[in-house]
Amino acid sequence: MGLYFLPFEKELVNYHKKLETAETFGKENEIKEIKAKIEELRKKIYKNLDEWQIALVARHPNRPYFLDYVERIFSDFIELHGDRNFGDDKAIVGGFAFLDDIPVCIIGQQKGRDTKEKIYRNFGMPKPEGYRKALRIMKMAEKFKRPIITFVDTPGAYPGIDAEERGQAEAIARNLLEMSKLRVPVITVIIGEGGSGGALGIAVANRVLMLEYSIYSVISPEGCASILWKDAAKADEAARALKFTANHLKKYGIVDEIVPEPIGGAHVDYDKTAEVLKEYLLKNLESLNSVPVPEIVNDRYLRFRRIGEFQEVKA
Repeated sequence: MGLYFLPFEKELVNYHKKLETAETFGKENEIKEIKAKIEELRKKIYKNLDEWQIALVARHPNRPYFLDYVERIFSDFIELHGDRNFGDDKAIVGGFAFLDDIPVCIIGQQKGRDTKEKIYRNFGMPKPEGYRKALRIMKMAEKFKRPIITFVDTPGAYPGIDAEERGQAEAIARNLLEMSKLRVPVITVIIGEGGSGGALGIAVANRVLMLEYSIYSVISPEGCASILWKDAAKADEAARALKFTANHLKKYGIVDEIVPEPIGGAHVDYDKTAEVLKEYLLKNLESLNSVPVPEIVNDRYLRFRRIGEFQEVKA
C-alpha cells in the first residue's frame, strides 16, 4: 500500500519525500534524523484531533480491516459461508478460530482495498443474508459454547432495493433480539466505522471495545448534515454535534474500553495495533469466562439498560 496523507497531515508530506531521498542514497544518519522529526510532528498533529479529523482517520484507506486482525491475532481460522437461505454475503466474514489456546467464534465486516475488492465486499455494507449468516454462526457458537468476538467496520447496512426486498430491517432486528439472548460471552470491537443499525446488527455484546481513532454513530456525519442543513459539506460541523468518538462514547457508557492506537493511527503499525488489541481481548475474555452462564445474558441486559441513565436533581 502506498502512502496516503489526510488533509490535516500535509506537513508530513515534505518530510516523507526527504526520507525517501535519504533512503535511496543510504544516508543512515539523515534517515534517523528525519524519522525522529516525522514522529515528533505526528505526535503534535494527533494530540488534538477534532471529531471530523478522527472520522477521517477511521476511514483511512490503509487502516487495517477485519481480516488483517484475524491474521495477526487468531490462529487456525475456518471460515463459514452462506445463510442457508439466499446466499453468501462477502461483506461479512465469520467462522471459528483460536485466540491463543481458547476456541472462539469470530465475525466481522470486511471492506476492500482496491476497486475490485471493494465491489466484491460491497464496500463493507452487509445485506440481509450477511446478518443472517452472522446469526447462523453465532447460534452455532452458542451450541458449542464458544465465546463470540465481533469486529465492526461498516458505513452502514446496504440500503439498496434488493436488500430491502429481502428484509434488511427484519434481519438486523432479528440479530438484536437473538444476540441479546445468547448464552455465551460476546465481545465487540469497533475497529473503524460503526455506522447505524448496520454496526449494531453484530454489536449486542457484554463488552464493547473501541479503537482510539474509530467512530460509532447512528448516522454518518454527511448524512446528518444532509438532514439538518441540507448540505453534506457541513459534515465537519455534524461530526462535532454527533460526539461519536471513543472518548465521548466511553463517557456515556456506550463503549466499555478504549484500545490505544499507535501515534498516527492503526494504519501506521498493524502489528502493534493487533498486539495491543489482543491483550484487551484476552483480558475481557478472561473476565467474562468467570461469569456463570445464567448471568451472562443478564450482564448483557444490564449493560444496555445502563445506557442513557440520568438522575433528577431538585432545584
